[in-house]
Amino acid sequence: MEWKLGENIRALRKEKGLTQEQLAEVLGVTAGAVYKWEAGLSVPELALLIELADFFDASLDAVIGYELKDNRQKATAERLLLCLRQKDASGLAEAEKALKKYPYSFDVVYRSAGLYQVLGLHSRDRALLRRSIELYEAARPLLSQNSDPRIGDISLSGEIAVALMALEENEEGLELLEKNNVSGVFSDLIGLTLSSDARRFEEAALPLSEALVNAMVTLTRVVFGYVNVYFKRKEVSGALQLLPWAIAVLSGLKEGEASSSFDKMVCLFHACLAFAQLKAGSREEAARSLCSARSLAVSFDRSPDYRVQSLRFVSRGLEAAAHDDIGDTALEGLEKTVAQFEDEDLTALWEEVSRHAD
Repeated sequence: MEWKLGENIRALRKEKGLTQEQLAEVLGVTAGAVYKWEAGLSVPELALLIELADFFDASLDAVIGYELKDNRQKATAERLLLCLRQKDASGLAEAEKALKKYPYSFDVVYRSAGLYQVLGLHSRDRALLRRSIELYEAARPLLSQNSDPRIGDISLSGEIAVALMALEENEEGLELLEKNNVSGVFSDLIGLTLSSDARRFEEAALPLSEALVNAMVTLTRVVFGYVNVYFKRKEVSGALQLLPWAIAVLSGLKEGEASSSFDKMVCLFHACLAFAQLKAGSREEAARSLCSARSLAVSFDRSPDYRVQSLRFVSRGLEAAAHDDIGDTALEGLEKTVAQFEDEDLTALWEEVSRHAD
């Protein structure tokens, strides 16, 4: 509950055109008393509050001017989330109060756990981290209430592991991560933790490699997604900024002149860049991008290599391959991509580039 008594007395007094001394005289108190009320240094007795309300022709509620917080479960959980985002330590008291009131609410328990974790990580406070682990564990049996698909038993395990490792309980944290490393979701954290261990750092290469490959696969999907959005909005400037960066990142994983498992994707990035450049009025640049795309496609098709071990930084012990659905060959995928734009200028430029190459 938030009090606005002082400012309300001041506002009502001024509305009446009275000085503090005049109001004090009406109520039979000192001017100093009125000053303290308005400054929030003291509060009038109940009898005087009633007299104030009567004098100002206002309700007692209006004079006191309190605002009662919405303490329903949903509003409480939202306030806890706000405290978490703002790293507001004052939210800890509210969290404990909410946990007593709603001990079986997933949102309240989960967000309280997050608040304790964030503040614990920030301050390296072991007690706060311990409390976060306790609350994440308490959230597990309440998961059936959860409506956020991004949160589940695996993500809870990850949050607990983060807190454990902040407590320097790395072995326990690693064990939890490795048990729940579905599709390599925690490979980056596993690799990072192992790399800091003087006895086990050599073991970090494999999970770090897996994390790197997963990150690059995610990158290609994200870039294509952004490019689709930019083109549908007819905002080619975004594509012109994003695509060269993505091309540089994926190309940077090539080991010398040998084929890379991501070369087919880079070909398509070049084709998308050519379309953006063409729409921006840069025909020469678009032609160069299509030449780069075709040259890379032909080179890949001459000696295709889908093994991720062909990438720089990737451990030779990682048994995996990068598969795609863009065509049997890189050139076929490139031609399909150009055709999908259904743009006469791009098609004509592609045919011109292909003729000169042949």
